[in-house]
Amino acid sequence: MKILTVLTSHDQLGQTGRKTGFWLEELAAPYYVFKDAGAEVVLASPKGGQPPLDPKSNEPDFQTEATHRFEADTEAQSALASTVSLQSISLDDFDAVFYPGGHGPLWDLAEDGNSINLLASALASNKPLALVCHAPGVLRHVKNTDGTPVVQGKKVTGFKNSEEAAVGLTEIVPFLVEDELINKGGQYSSASDWASYVVKDGNLITGQNPASSAEAAKQLLLLISESVRQ
Repeated sequence: MKILTVLTSHDQLGQTGRKTGFWLEELAAPYYVFKDAGAEVVLASPKGGQPPLDPKSNEPDFQTEATHRFEADTEAQSALASTVSLQSISLDDFDAVFYPGGHGPLWDLAEDGNSINLLASALASNKPLALVCHAPGVLRHVKNTDGTPVVQGKKVTGFKNSEEAAVGLTEIVPFLVEDELINKGGQYSSASDWASYVVKDGNLITGQNPASSAEAAKQLLLLISESVRQ
């Protein structure tokens, strides 16, 4: 079992002068869900190499057992320092794809042609796919073969407008995930702010926020096992 995990390469939070990137818990928690199930995890990013970590995600209030484990894991740190370039990836080599969030993906993965093509191919081929928190927003330009948005008519979730407002970035981000999913025809739903909430529609799994990342990963493993049985 081989799972591709796609991380952002973008480190600037708009014009604020502050740093952003991927959210640590959203990588660490799924990483160990996958690894503890015996999966091989390959990390990729648009630019390859070391992807930027959102420094806020490593503050004490946001650290978890999984983030501490990841920080102390030399194998995981080595993999993170040398992510594979996204353009070199072949989807056929993987059983599933996972996208952690953080604000970074809104700037690069949402617009990156290699990411858009990867997502479109995964959905078209019924490859298990999960995206959490801000990452569902990277589906904004992904289309079906008939040109319609891939989220049109699908049950989806992602970072809520009220959660974005709570972190004070509503006017900073290039778009709001909730609004974008709805604008593209997605059947958006959510739980209360910061609660774990995961939605599955066919081979597409979406999670609302960092707390949803481990459950989204578990749901992805179930999809993989179902696809193997078919």
